[in-house]
Amino acid sequence: MPQLQNRRQALGLLAAGAALVGGTLPAQAFFFRRRDSGNKDSARLDLAGLPPEWVARESELKNYADFLAGLRLRNITPRMVIEAHAKQRGNVWNTLPPKRMWRNIAPTLRAIDLVSTELGQPVKEMISIYRSPAYNARCFGARRGSWHQTNVAVDVSFHVPASTIAQTARALRSRGHFSGGIGRYGSFTHIDTRGQNIDW
Repeated sequence: MPQLQNRRQALGLLAAGAALVGGTLPAQAFFFRRRDSGNKDSARLDLAGLPPEWVARESELKNYADFLAGLRLRNITPRMVIEAHAKQRGNVWNTLPPKRMWRNIAPTLRAIDLVSTELGQPVKEMISIYRSPAYNARCFGARRGSWHQTNVAVDVSFHVPASTIAQTARALRSRGHFSGGIGRYGSFTHIDTRGQNIDW
């Protein structure tokens, strides 16, 4: 019975996504915050632009969107986070993180939210967040023990050089806003909240 219900939910999400892709709703309207009858913030999910095959696999998508909206981030939307998961390498799809790992990402997202506020710059792209083990194995240069696999790491880009992002993140870290790793790459910055400060 639970399998049948999950299948129906997935098919419902898929049908909604197909309708929205064919409709006039712009892609940037992926999520918006609304008040539900319980007077709590809830993220209504718009599936336009998401790969339908991936959507059909992710039965927890709506719940995950609600979790992300509940973090009340100022500069990061649920859409940015979910799009970072909805990727494929070869024939391997990435997945949402397991539910037991959802809360792991909250400190890192809050750190990036602070970086965005400090810079006065919007986030350009959340490139990579959680990576399932199978997907991580397909990512060039990814380590087997990557912090992405425990849902505490984010590769992020802004409309400013990665060196500026790394410098700003390190300044916030030195002021006690978080503890973790900061890595500077050519076009993006890695930020995690592993609990131990490390730079590369």
